[in-house]
Amino acid sequence: MIRVCFHGAESTGKSTLIGKLVAEAGWPAVPEFGREWAETHGTDFTMQDLLAMARGQDAAMRAAAAASPPLLLLDTDPLMTAAWAAMLFGEVPDELFEYEQAERYLLFAPDVPWIEDGTRFFGTDRERARFAALCEDVLVRAGVCYVRIGGNWAAREQATRDAIAALRIET
Repeated sequence: MIRVCFHGAESTGKSTLIGKLVAEAGWPAVPEFGREWAETHGTDFTMQDLLAMARGQDAAMRAAAAASPPLLLLDTDPLMTAAWAAMLFGEVPDELFEYEQAERYLLFAPDVPWIEDGTRFFGTDRERARFAALCEDVLVRAGVCYVRIGGNWAAREQATRDAIAALRIET
């Protein structure tokens, strides 16, 4: 099984693109636990909330991985929660680096228009650039393999498809 995690700043098309790939190819995917948390509990996060989100995300990923699909798409993982911790609180608990990590990360650039959806935080160009840098810093710190995804919507969709195809997943 190969897990591919979509990682990066808000409003860069990660969830939309995963939805499209799932609908077209039927690949299994694990949705973003933090979005559900925010919609249920609000967005006034504490560090304990972020740790609970990471635990919930990890549990959902483990449950999906139990079926051993050849490919599992992850709309986020605890490393993304680490980027949120850095952005919101200026620190990252070690726990967020201790979870099992995906085999490949796709790092989405904030070079498409911001879309407010009621749960997003960082919409200015400056905030988006800072968050994107923190997202990449987390991947570097974790020592994981990642591919940068950017450009307009069509370009990022093609780059995502190409990155997944390069993994040569047997179905």
